[in-house]
Amino acid sequence: MPERSVPVYYLLSIIMTELLCTECGAKYSPSSPIWKCECGGLLDVEHSEFFKIRDLADRDCNMWRYREAIPVDADSNIISLDEGFTPLTKLQINNREVYFKQEHLFPTGSFKDRGASVLLSKVKELEIGKIVEDSSGNAGAAVAAYAASAGVECKIFVPEYTGEAKLAQIKLYGAELMRVSGSREDTAAAALVAAEESYYAGHSWNPFFLHGTKTFAYEIAEQLGWSAPDALVLPVGNGTLLLGAYIGFSELQNHGITERMPKLVGVQAERCAPLYKSFREGSDVTDYYNAKKTIAEGVTVANPVRARQILDAVRTTGGFFATVTEEEITESLKKMLKTGYLIEPTAAVAVAGTTKYLSQHHEDELIVSVFTGHGLKAAGKIHKLVKEEI
Repeated sequence: MPERSVPVYYLLSIIMTELLCTECGAKYSPSSPIWKCECGGLLDVEHSEFFKIRDLADRDCNMWRYREAIPVDADSNIISLDEGFTPLTKLQINNREVYFKQEHLFPTGSFKDRGASVLLSKVKELEIGKIVEDSSGNAGAAVAAYAASAGVECKIFVPEYTGEAKLAQIKLYGAELMRVSGSREDTAAAALVAAEESYYAGHSWNPFFLHGTKTFAYEIAEQLGWSAPDALVLPVGNGTLLLGAYIGFSELQNHGITERMPKLVGVQAERCAPLYKSFREGSDVTDYYNAKKTIAEGVTVANPVRARQILDAVRTTGGFFATVTEEEITESLKKMLKTGYLIEPTAAVAVAGTTKYLSQHHEDELIVSVFTGHGLKAAGKIHKLVKEEI
């Protein structure tokens, strides 16, 4: 029997993709079913192949149009719900024009679908049948949905304070739901114990997730005529969107498609702002941080796993961190509702942060921010916050 030929693209992707430990520098094959280094360090994906602008004209308008830049080998392994290419819409914030990327319009209602699509595609490629994930809600819903599409058994750990709508969403996708008493960090710890018997699809630890969120940057650049904004204002909890944006815009610049990196501005709730604190103190770790409850549950992360990388990305781009109060989050949420946008409180963190940024910076800057999650996922909470005005 003649030897079966291997597609050229498959050979290229094996050569040009590897997993790299951020601590000890160890390298692993992307076909290794691992999510952290043997030394315990975080892994990054090194992937050299990139798309060509001329090839995009006839492709579907979803995030997989940038196929070559996404580290999944075979097209047959792609798990997609046609996610991506969300609108980039001009809005007036304090009489200034700002672009908002409408990531709340994804299949599961948040930007986390970007990461889940790539991560579950890789899970399928590695022929893994069972995964665990921990989440404050949106990532869990996204991973559960794409696991369902992939036919992968899925267990999602969530804090007990997670909103009922998100819990229902996760269960409806068929995932096994595990509610954990205590903090967001307690939830992550419980998932890590479970990961001893299953593949850990944690969106902060697993590097393939970031290679889904990086398509956020590609789309912004394409929608702006292949240019980068001056500033990108993003809410930050575990930082998967900010890090994805940093990776994406770095790749665009390195391949000569855009000329500059946008300034990355991370926004945290005042009641849970470990990265803001570390940035102000000149530290590169968050260690222990005494977080308080905030209405923006999506950014209630006291000790982000990739804190060092998040801080480095913000500093490298000349950016900074800002905080917003509960009152500012609520007021921004109300303003967006009156404009016709039903977003969740975590998304209002970005609006509040953008409002604060505008009061301090140049009038001629091109600024992009984001609606990270849909308000239907937190309708009960939103009603309680604004019911006195209804």
